[in-house]
Amino acid sequence: MWMSTFARLALPALQRSTSAMACQALRAIGRPGWAAGPLPSCLALVQLRGHQTLGSASLPLAHHSVRHVRALNEERMVEVEWEDGGSSLYPFTWLRDNCQCPLCTLQSAQARKLLTVDLDIHTGIDAVEVNKDNKVSIVWPDQHTSVFDADWLKRRCFSPAARQALKEELFLTERYYWDSKLRLPTADFQEVLHDDKAALAWFLALRRVGIAYLKGAPTERGQVARLGERIGYLRLTYYGNTWQVQDKFMANNVAYTTGRLSLHTDYPALHYSPGVQVLHCISQAEEGGESEAVDGFHMAEQLKKEDPEAFRTLTSLYVDFTDQGVDYCDFLLHSKKRIIDIDAEGQVVRINCNNATRDSVLDLPLHQVQPFYRALKAFESILSRPENVVTYRMEPGDIATFDNWRLLHGRKKYVSNPNMTRHLEGAYLDWDEVMSRLRLLRNSVQGNI
Repeated sequence: MWMSTFARLALPALQRSTSAMACQALRAIGRPGWAAGPLPSCLALVQLRGHQTLGSASLPLAHHSVRHVRALNEERMVEVEWEDGGSSLYPFTWLRDNCQCPLCTLQSAQARKLLTVDLDIHTGIDAVEVNKDNKVSIVWPDQHTSVFDADWLKRRCFSPAARQALKEELFLTERYYWDSKLRLPTADFQEVLHDDKAALAWFLALRRVGIAYLKGAPTERGQVARLGERIGYLRLTYYGNTWQVQDKFMANNVAYTTGRLSLHTDYPALHYSPGVQVLHCISQAEEGGESEAVDGFHMAEQLKKEDPEAFRTLTSLYVDFTDQGVDYCDFLLHSKKRIIDIDAEGQVVRINCNNATRDSVLDLPLHQVQPFYRALKAFESILSRPENVVTYRMEPGDIATFDNWRLLHGRKKYVSNPNMTRHLEGAYLDWDEVMSRLRLLRNSVQGNI
């Protein structure tokens, strides 16, 4: 039975992009006010044991033809009119800077060879035309010639809508917000390892929803490393390339105990926290140990609506985090971060929240200490509301992958039993590596963009 679970794989504007990446996927996962509908073939989901499984299919590419081109010398722009309607403007300086000829660009690396010191930022144009191959040809005052492919130009249009579409295509900035009603998007571990379409669907769910579940992994160490190889490589930290979450004597981390772990993001003591976390259940406790997850971006937006002053406090004040001990090697970390990071447009882009490693050092003026605690308490109260928390129990062979910049995760306490010990193997990746593999897989599955 096909389910209508995920919502909006890409912005509607992407329907107009040259890569045709605007596949309307990710229908609603129980988000209030979102209507459920049939899922398109580009990302289909099937219900399985209370979760959602993933599938994908390829998309065709769009090709563009130029109807007419002319130089607007007063504005210092080239205007390109398209056969399918509309036009695009390209500044002279940008066109000269991005000449694709072998003298200006190393095609094998797609890297610019033209030096900025040699770029005439006030250049004019001697001639511009559409050649017989439907490419835009420009002759510059020094008689250098640049030739631009129509699709290449269309993709780099400077209009606000085109820029937003390309941003979405490259970085997948759209997120699906969720609460306790989320049914975890789920895929088969072996399919993700060996099938590009399954792997792409997994990546898209991880990026859009923030968490994706894999089932069917062997119940032995080394599986998170296999996932890392599927992507590129794992992030090495002071806990090693991989690490074992078990009850340990003289634990150097609260995760290595049997106690409850409050909702948190990992490693805010690092200035560049790992972007993605992978946890593989090798064996589970007989009693307790259920996992918890909260959509931090969604909760930050709730805080902004309910308590704007607390939101302003947590997005402006820098808090100290620390971590010290001996593991892969000895370490003594210290960083300053805002609990909620926002970008220049005010959008939430990262959560840095870890009660265990928030330092006793609080580098704030005295008059800001109490407002900080009030804001933190307000945020954590929203995080802990039952209607916002997804609770799930990992079974041997299950792998949870999630966005460590977005999700806060935790664990209920458990009973340590020598005959049934709880053992998870974990690893980190950075979003750079994950997004790189996502783009490569998208190109191979859906065609080059």
